[in-house]
Amino acid sequence: MAEAARRRGGSRSDDRRSGERRSADQLFDRELDHLPPEARWREWMHRVEATIFAASEPVGRETLARIVGKSCSIDLLIDDIREELRGRPYDLVAVAGGFRHLTRPAYADAIRSAFGTAAGGSERAEDLTRSDVLVLMCIAYFQPITRGELSSFFGKEISRDLIGHLRGAKLIASGPRSPTAGAPYTYVTTKEFLLEFGLDTLRDLPDFEALEDAGLLSKEKLLAGDIMPGFSNDGGEDAGVADNEWHAAP
Repeated sequence: MAEAARRRGGSRSDDRRSGERRSADQLFDRELDHLPPEARWREWMHRVEATIFAASEPVGRETLARIVGKSCSIDLLIDDIREELRGRPYDLVAVAGGFRHLTRPAYADAIRSAFGTAAGGSERAEDLTRSDVLVLMCIAYFQPITRGELSSFFGKEISRDLIGHLRGAKLIASGPRSPTAGAPYTYVTTKEFLLEFGLDTLRDLPDFEALEDAGLLSKEKLLAGDIMPGFSNDGGEDAGVADNEWHAAP
């Protein structure tokens, strides 16, 4: 009985908070009809830039649409913001399905010197070995793919430890079960993979067939460790991140 009363009390509290949010939402002026067009557009730009700056994750168009007028084009706003940021050491970049402030690649060395890593404190990508990067690249292009298929591709067993390392870094996750015998798990890349390598979607990966046709990438080169542009391959075991990668602005 006491538990039921507690649940009812919690439900009323949740309803009250939800009502407060709806009330605040109704009071928020999205349209800004009282402002002249130029001032209205400028205020929308400021709202969008402030929201993206405050967020720890990429902010999608649906979220940004809540703070601007119904007739406002998010893409045009982003274009104008980016134009104003031209010449600054950071930009607004489309990544992982949203927008995020990222520092420009030219300042990777400065950020690395300041924080000890290129990403301002995150060592996830820099901890990847060459083998990690090769397997991650293969998963990115051929997902969903099983560990057995990866082993067949490389001609040697891909260890559970290697897969576990990539999973621990949150760069890959379990995909659907394979329809093959035993229904093994497949592996797919994650949103964190897109974030780590500055991609908006997997469609932003260089076209594999085009790279093959151009003679820049092949299965033989992949197995030999001649990995594609955008991934470091300096002859050492640690692959690290590419020098042209964007990094999250502090």
